[in-house]
Amino acid sequence: MALDYDKAHPLDAEDLAEQGIVKAYQEEVLPELRRYVKNPIAIEESVDADAPRYSVRAAGQDYVIYAPDVSDSEGRSWGTATYVFFKIINDQLAGSDVRFYALNGGNDLFGIFLTPQQAEDAKRSLPTRTDWPYLPDAEWPWYGQYH
Repeated sequence: MALDYDKAHPLDAEDLAEQGIVKAYQEEVLPELRRYVKNPIAIEESVDADAPRYSVRAAGQDYVIYAPDVSDSEGRSWGTATYVFFKIINDQLAGSDVRFYALNGGNDLFGIFLTPQQAEDAKRSLPTRTDWPYLPDAEWPWYGQYH
């Protein structure tokens, strides 16, 4: 099964890391997420430009995207923001038959709702591993992307 890229949500990891998690969640993902989750959670942002520090809060959990007291957090903020964004969404999908998968990364990051079987089928149809849908993790430098 080939992926239907028209159903993918453009995200851009740089935008997420630059205080864009709430905006992307509300504008790009929330309308479709409501098809799978009855009461999607709210996400709150906290920004301290003087520090600089950026964090988000969802479901009682705080996630630091970057802060001066976190080693190399600005250098890893794109990957961290990607991981956190997808974690918040996929935690809500735990009781569903779909997950929110990442496609690509960096400025070319997209998200798409797929069943695990659709993700596996897509892998078989895509010859390049970095094109495969994946569930982001917190492990630098690939953050779960196949390579």
